[in-house]
Amino acid sequence: MLTTQRLTFSYSPTKSFTFPDVSCPDSDALLILGQSGTGKTTFLHLLALLLTPESGSVVINKTDLTTLSPAQTAAFRAANVGIVYQKPHFVSSLSVMDNLLLANYLANKAEAKDRARQLASQLGFSEHLGKKTNEMSQGEQQRVSIARAMMNQPAVILADEPTSSLDDENANRVIALLHEQSQQIGASLIVVTHDQRLKDAFTNRVNL
Repeated sequence: MLTTQRLTFSYSPTKSFTFPDVSCPDSDALLILGQSGTGKTTFLHLLALLLTPESGSVVINKTDLTTLSPAQTAAFRAANVGIVYQKPHFVSSLSVMDNLLLANYLANKAEAKDRARQLASQLGFSEHLGKKTNEMSQGEQQRVSIARAMMNQPAVILADEPTSSLDDENANRVIALLHEQSQQIGASLIVVTHDQRLKDAFTNRVNL
């Protein structure tokens, strides 16, 4: 479960944000909508403690991330938060399998090759595990990004504009995959986007 209270962040005296309180229970989903400049990605980075809030709290499974040291934050994030970036970030010299296993390494966990194969099968890229990620299509890379976010069975899944560059069919497929995976592992799913097509796929919505 993820909850926030009174989160604020400032880039400068003239560019600051105050965010609404949110709550997303286990196995539930929350859509955060907003146009460019409303702070959607900033909010997502605060939820993952990639940015440190000026004030307020981010609590995941009773742990207030704002009370942790930088080292503790990094370890907690690696083990408990799965992030699906708008544009997938991979190590180009590694195979798809090794990019998935990198999530285990960063969380100081044993390699979970069976988990990687299971996710690859569920998300439809089993035949690509030995390839480099740059040999895959954009849609395939996005599915690998989703799988990597699930490798450590996180408590929270955060997705940043996961459908902004996709057509309707692929956008619906990606959101269905995210919902399905979050349900399977009992994770809170939070999607930030300006994509109005997603409104009907989420019961719980917040506008920034």
